[in-house]
Order: sequence, then C-alpha cells, then structure tokens
Amino acid sequence: MGLLKRLSNSPLALLLCVLGGGLVGWLAPSWGSQAFILGQIYLALVNMAALPLLVVATFFGLRQTLSLPQPGRRTLMIVALAIGLVVLCAVLGAVLGVLAGPGQNLSPSSREYLGTLVQGAGGDAANAEISLYGAGAATEPEAEQWALVPDNFFRALAEGQSLGILLCAILFGLAFAALMKAQSNSLMGIFEAIYRALELIISRVNMFIPVLAFGMAAYFVANTEARTVHAMGSFLAWFFVFAFALSALATALIWKKSGLPPGVVLSALKTPALISLTSASTTATIPDTIEAMSSRLGFSRGIAELVIPISSVFMRSGAALYFALLAIFVANIYGRPVAAEEFLVICVGASMAAFASAGNNSLAAVGFASIVLTMLKLPVEAALALFLAIDLVCEGPRNLLTLLFACVLIVLVSRGLPSERVEAATPTEVGALQPVRFVFSRASLLLVLACVLLVSILITIAGVGVGMRKGEAVPIRPHAMGLLIPGYPTV
Repeated sequence: MGLLKRLSNSPLALLLCVLGGGLVGWLAPSWGSQAFILGQIYLALVNMAALPLLVVATFFGLRQTLSLPQPGRRTLMIVALAIGLVVLCAVLGAVLGVLAGPGQNLSPSSREYLGTLVQGAGGDAANAEISLYGAGAATEPEAEQWALVPDNFFRALAEGQSLGILLCAILFGLAFAALMKAQSNSLMGIFEAIYRALELIISRVNMFIPVLAFGMAAYFVANTEARTVHAMGSFLAWFFVFAFALSALATALIWKKSGLPPGVVLSALKTPALISLTSASTTATIPDTIEAMSSRLGFSRGIAELVIPISSVFMRSGAALYFALLAIFVANIYGRPVAAEEFLVICVGASMAAFASAGNNSLAAVGFASIVLTMLKLPVEAALALFLAIDLVCEGPRNLLTLLFACVLIVLVSRGLPSERVEAATPTEVGALQPVRFVFSRASLLLVLACVLLVSILITIAGVGVGMRKGEAVPIRPHAMGLLIPGYPTV
C-alpha cells in the first residue's frame, strides 16, 4: 500500500507509466485495446464512492455555509463568481484562440486528411437509420430526457446522473440545514461516519492511478492514428499551453491569498492536481481537494465542502476554454475569419456549451460543441469526427483547469473568514519541541541493567541496616518517665 501511495503521488512515476503504456500500445495494439478495461474498472469504483460522497459533502457544505456570517451574500457570491469564472475562461479561450490562430497554417496534406475525416463522418451520419417505432424507438419523451430536476432521486443515483444527484442533494441539504441541531445530531453522526468511509474508499482506489495511466495511454496509442494527432497538433499544442498557463495563474492566486510559502501550496495541491490530470472522473478529487483547501491551506471547510462537489458538476471552466478553441479551430480550417460579432457568438456559445455539458464526462461532452458550431453555422460533423479521436488526451488539462478555478472560487468566497488550517510545526519548532530519544545498543542495555541491579541491591542492604538499627534494645530510665522506684539509682 505504501509503495502504491508513493507512486500515485509521484509525477515522475506517472509519466513513466504513461510512456510505458504508450510503448505497449504501439508495439502490441491488441493488448493496448484491452487496456481500456482498466480505465472502466477504475471509473466504476470511483463513481461507486464519489457519487454518494458528493451528496454527503453537499449536506455538510450547505449546513456549514448557512451557519457562517452573511450566508445569503456568500451563497450569491458562489453562484455569481462560478458563472463569471466559466465565462472568463470562454472569453480568454476566444481571445487567445484568435491571437494564436490554431488551424490556420495547416499543410495541404493535413487539410485534405481532415476534410476526408469530416466527409466520412457526415456520410455516416446521413446514412444512419433512425427507428421511429419499434424496439429501437425512444420510450421517453424528449422533454423528460432533458428534465433538469429528476422525479426519482434513487433512479438518478442508480443511473449515475451527477447533475440530478447534485440537485436533489442541494434540496435535501437545505431542508437538513434548516433543522435544529438537537433534531439532527444523530443524523450528523451517521453522515460523518459515511463521509469518512467514502473518503477512505476513494483514497484507496486512487492509489491505482498509475495502472490507470498505463492502460489509458496504451489504449490511446493503439486506437488513434498518428496522422490524426499530427493534423490536430496545432489545436492540441495551443490548448495544452493555454490550459496549463491559466492553471498556473490560478495556483499563483491561491498562493497569494493563502499567505503561505509556495512550496506548501504546491505540496497541498499536488495530489488533487495529479488525480485530475490522470483520471477521467471530475469527482475523484473531491476528498483530497477539500482536505487541501481547508486543513492544509486554511480556507473555510464549509465553503470548500459546498463548492468542490458543485463545481465538479456545474462549473466547467476547462470545458469553456476547450469549446472556444474548438470553434476557432473549426472556423479556421473552413477558412472563416472570426469577426467581432462572431467573436461574441463564440464567447456566448462556449459558455452555454460548458454549462449544458454539466453532468457529462469524457466523450459525451464533445457532442455539446454542436451548440457553438451551430450558432456559427459550421458543420457539426467536424466536432464529432475530429475531436472524438483526441478528446482522451484533452480531458486531463480540462479537468485540472476546472479544479483550480474551483479552488480560486473557494479563495474568493472565503475572504474575511478565519483560517482553519491545521498548524504544522515549522522545522525550527520541530527541533525545539522534539522529545529526546535514547537509543541503546545491546551492550549498553546490559550495562544499564547491571547498574540498576547494583543500585537495587545497595538500596536493599541500606534498608536492612536501618531496620536493624531501630530494632536494638534501649534501657528505659524510670526517672525519665517521672517515676521514682526505691533502690533504683538516679543520676
């Protein structure tokens, strides 16, 4: 267990696992394709614990947030800043995309290859059979499929609908927070035990992230053509640069507001950052992020327990950046210059697509790019054909940016609240407060035992001598007791 824990927290070990998986996928594609099973097992185990944890953490977060000073103001701040940060990522993605121009300088061969992929996707979509009646027909009306509020919480929980689960958790949490403490103490104890058990499960499952990184790298290399990655290289390069640059800015802001040394901040955020980069789940980082932002960096735990679960579902900052760059890339490969009004459309469309993709992970989120592409009157098939192939490698930076912007939201909302950091002793304090330790060798231990035995014998002999001295007969003189006996000599 200790070795797996160290490997899962080591960037070098994770990088070696990714390189090893890529090598296996290149040399043995059949094995690489089967490695995807590892990712499915990991996601199944994480979702099994993360979704109930999302519910319980939301309960605690709502209850603690409503007990803070000015709870209504802080709640409105959370909503407004969450929307603002997502829109900010969309605007920055559009601005940086226009300046960088991904897709503008493609070679004729790469442009022809991408066109072939798009035409193939369009032909497959046109020839697809749609069953209106019979076994393949949809059994539920479209309005019910797109309903935001589920009519059955247990069905949403069983089907893993994180958006519906979170909405139900918020409603139940508000009612739970309204109860008197005397009425909810027993339930709080049960929730606390469930909370800690789920945290333990997720921490144990996350120790197998190196295996997940190996399997996903092998699957990607085995199932993705190198020519596709090369043709999409400009988009991938700029997206990685912008995502990591914005993540670095978010980390710098967290460091500035925490008032702690940079090493402490980076050490606290390292584990959730590595999990978000290597896992395909936005909820796998919930316990580690809450612990890092509250106990280690000192921000309000109630705010963290409320913001982190909600942001993992609703606040898709990384997705907003992704959709903005995607729209600009598609416009560039079709030779469509981005005018002022189209720039505004991209910002609005990317923000709408990010919020619409709430509750959807991985490949399912790519389909929401059709929102911004439709607003720009660009072919939707381009997103499905081009970006489904590379979305697996984009998911890590996308999740990392979402995580760090959620941490920025915690920093901004926690302003004015006392620090909840669990103080750790500094190196100087450790030297002053550390207890003295005696280390004995076998010979020194025998010498100490002999000395103790000798001292015990001497004490025993001294005690016997004192006892014998007190037991000697002493003549009693009667006059000393005030008695006069005839014939007894007196002094």
